[in-house]
Amino acid sequence: MALIKLNNKAVSNATAFGSITSLGSMTFIKKLTASGSGTLSFVDGASGVVLDDTYKEYVFTFNNMHPATNSASLTFNGSSDTGSNYNVTKTTAVFRAYHEQSGASSALGYRTSDDLAQSTNFQILNFEINNDNDSSGVGELKLFNPSSTTFVKHFIHTGNSVQSTYTRNDFVAGYFNTTSAVNSIRFQMSSGNIDSGDICLYGIA
Repeated sequence: MALIKLNNKAVSNATAFGSITSLGSMTFIKKLTASGSGTLSFVDGASGVVLDDTYKEYVFTFNNMHPATNSASLTFNGSSDTGSNYNVTKTTAVFRAYHEQSGASSALGYRTSDDLAQSTNFQILNFEINNDNDSSGVGELKLFNPSSTTFVKHFIHTGNSVQSTYTRNDFVAGYFNTTSAVNSIRFQMSSGNIDSGDICLYGIA
């Protein structure tokens, strides 16, 4: 039996180490860049997009999403028919923290008007982003096991955006209430086009 000595410098007298499996590694799948775009859609099997049972978790990241229309919100929806319809029933919970540049106003609260209860509507992610040249929204959306035909499909979003003189930190969570596979995700503004920005899709091992 080999003697293994641990100290603050090294491991000595070890004859072998077992293999170490990398857990939770991110694999880049697809990047979509907006330029006056009405929608950005990730459809499994189209243009190199993977959104199936290859991964149990997928992550979408948003970078500098800038609306063409002032105070437009970034929204999303899912499809179970490869993008023919984006109308999967969902239930969500929403809360938000905000703080004004001057420090005069701040709050944290639940947003009853922005959640969904068994609705096929698009869900707001980043709320009321300014279209000033220096304003944008960022965030991350996690989608869990979208290809399951047994369970509903959970998702969690955290984002930040600029609205007027406020920073808004938005939190959205919920589930697609379907046991059909969700194989497409679409992003769009609540009004007008996505002037610029990019969304990347990753698979989590």
